[in-house]
Amino acid sequence: MKKILVVDDSKSQQRLVNGLLQTLDVEVELADNGESALKWLTNNGQPDLILMDIVMPDMSGLDVCRHIRKEMNYKTVPIIFVTTKDEDFDKFWALRQGGTAYITKPYSPTDLLNTVKNYL
Repeated sequence: MKKILVVDDSKSQQRLVNGLLQTLDVEVELADNGESALKWLTNNGQPDLILMDIVMPDMSGLDVCRHIRKEMNYKTVPIIFVTTKDEDFDKFWALRQGGTAYITKPYSPTDLLNTVKNYL
């Protein structure tokens, strides 16, 4: 079974995304912030996909992404940013930092699921 790590400081967003992903028959792991995501990755290894918010306390999603790509050397795991940051520059910068795809909140459930399926 494919494993997806969801990193978001919003419990309601975690519940929403978890519910949507369950329709894909995947295992979902949740992390409340960047530090807990890195700890999970250290303890469990590389998931099949990461869905991550950018704006989080203490450590931004961009910082986590850079750490995953450079320090942990996970070059191939797809990292999909799901965020309220909707400027073109934000998207450009997130992809430049190692993100694979970028979805802006609010999003349609179909768009989220299609993007996830595309990268699994």
